[in-house]
Amino acid sequence: MKFTLQQQETLFDIIAHRRDIRGNNFRSKKIKKRYIKLILDAALHAPSVGFSQPWKFVVIKNTKIKDKIYNNFTKEYEKSKKYFRHRELYNHLKLEGINEAPINIAVFYKKPTKKILGQTSAKNMGKYSVVCAIQNMWLMARSLNIGMGWVSIIEHKKVCKILQVDKNYKLTGYLCLGYPKIFPNSPELETLKWEKKKKKKKLISWI
Repeated sequence: MKFTLQQQETLFDIIAHRRDIRGNNFRSKKIKKRYIKLILDAALHAPSVGFSQPWKFVVIKNTKIKDKIYNNFTKEYEKSKKYFRHRELYNHLKLEGINEAPINIAVFYKKPTKKILGQTSAKNMGKYSVVCAIQNMWLMARSLNIGMGWVSIIEHKKVCKILQVDKNYKLTGYLCLGYPKIFPNSPELETLKWEKKKKKKKLISWI
């Protein structure tokens, strides 16, 4: 299958306009089930080293479970403040959308029970495959004008316990999905000057 120039440009636009959406930007509008399925199908089309497909997805709508995850976030967020006491802005950042987003999806990596093709030297390739699946989800969500945010300030083992996931699964990403009020033109942390955008010439070398 070959793609047209217009399709190539559309793909780049989706990539360039992907944003990490937070709770202060989510609307209460529900996401249709067929869109959730499309996002999950996109994940299942991600590359996986050795065709291992080492992922598991848990779709969460239950408010009581969300509350438990949020309480864990709150505890971890308070702990994290000691690392950024010198930056007052950190106290005002909204870093999740667990309760505001109509859908949460927890993404897990399943540890292999046998040797996997392509993973005998680089043992983390299975975990990287799961991250590829998450990126597919993010891009498909953006193409549907659905926002997604990745919550990283949580204690993974506690979240696994809350979700009653088998010990062979490791949490890779906790995602919040919903329709945003806006998709910002630039990443929020760039706009707030938390970090400066790195120059392309410093990130790419040719040899």
